[in-house]
Amino acid sequence: MLIDNIEQIDRRVLQGQIIPHHEKVLSIFEPHTEWICKGKAGVAVELGLRVCVIEDQYQFILHHKVMEKQTDDQIAVSMIEETQALFPDLKGASFDKGFHSPDNQSILSKQLDLLALPRKGKLSQQARVIEGSEVFRKARRKHSAVESAINALEVHGLDYCPDRGIQGFKRYVALAIVSRNVQRIGAILQKREQTRIQRRNKKRWKLRYILKLAA
Repeated sequence: MLIDNIEQIDRRVLQGQIIPHHEKVLSIFEPHTEWICKGKAGVAVELGLRVCVIEDQYQFILHHKVMEKQTDDQIAVSMIEETQALFPDLKGASFDKGFHSPDNQSILSKQLDLLALPRKGKLSQQARVIEGSEVFRKARRKHSAVESAINALEVHGLDYCPDRGIQGFKRYVALAIVSRNVQRIGAILQKREQTRIQRRNKKRWKLRYILKLAA
């Protein structure tokens, strides 16, 4: 790896060549590192690996995939197939526009009862009707909740991986997702306990009020 890096420095600096992107070494220590174009204001690019997650309506992460030299549209179908193998009741899904391709639209529409996958470019009349429907827009509104899951993973350690190597990275991602789901269970149990306490206190207040009136 070090020899390859020295060769690229020689070609780029001394020979003035432009190194093709697929040949570039972005990290000597973590060769799996990729150049990620974010396309967002303030954060144009990042170095790392993409991770795709599928979250259900209760904010549990059902499935994930570490994307090695893959784009969103290349994994859309496999993510749904793998998730349905684990959770056969999965009947609907909402995606970002980056997951769109004509083939994905065709295949996923047969696998899902509800497919909220925005198309790229100018929409046909039929596509405008589909994406303008209340069912489609409702699914898209729920999709924004996935951003909170991504943020929660980053806040709880997934913004930086201390493990080394691609296998270490995959292991760390999997453990982080398990931890997030456990945390979600804890949040649900905590909310139930708070509700129980509030109901108990409310009943006590009503009892005191009734006793006061009786007195």
